[in-house]
Amino acid sequence: MDIELRALSLKDGEVVFNMLKEMPAVSNGFYNTGYEISREEFSSYLMENYNCSKGIDIKKGYVPQTMYWLYVDGKIVGIGKLRHYLNDNLRKEGGHIGYGLLPKEIGKGYGSILLRELLKEAKKIGVKEALLTCNTDNIPSKKVIERNGGKLQDIFEDKYRYWIEL
Repeated sequence: MDIELRALSLKDGEVVFNMLKEMPAVSNGFYNTGYEISREEFSSYLMENYNCSKGIDIKKGYVPQTMYWLYVDGKIVGIGKLRHYLNDNLRKEGGHIGYGLLPKEIGKGYGSILLRELLKEAKKIGVKEALLTCNTDNIPSKKVIERNGGKLQDIFEDKYRYWIEL
C-alpha cells in the first residue's frame, strides 16, 4: 500500500475539489469547509487555507492550521486538519487534529493511517502532546485515537478528550 499525506497546495485541482464535494458538510464532528464552495471559489478557498497554514489573515478565534489530503495507492481518500497550537476553544472541542474520510472509504483502516500520518506532522512542528476530541457516539474514531496511543483525559459535555504523546 502506497501512503502519501500531501499538504494543501495552491496547485490542487479537480481531484481535491471533487473530494470536498463528495464529503458531507459535517460528519461525526468533522467540518468540511469546502463542501459548499463553487468551482469558481475553489482557488480562493485554497488561498485562504494556505494563508491560514502560514499564520496570515487568520479569522478571530482561530489558530494557524495546515490541511492535508491522504492518498492511498494514488487515490485521494480523506482530509486532515492540523492545528499548530491550541486556544481555549480547541482545548474543549477540536484539539490539534481533525480528520474525515470519503464515505466510500470508511471502514478500510484509512482513519488510523490518516491520524498516524498527521501525528508525524504534528511532531515536526513541535507539538509534544496532541489533543484529539471525538463525539461520545463516534466509536470508530474513539478506536482510531486509542490505536494511535490516545489516553483518555475525560469526557467534556458529549466529547471524549484524548492526549497522544509524541
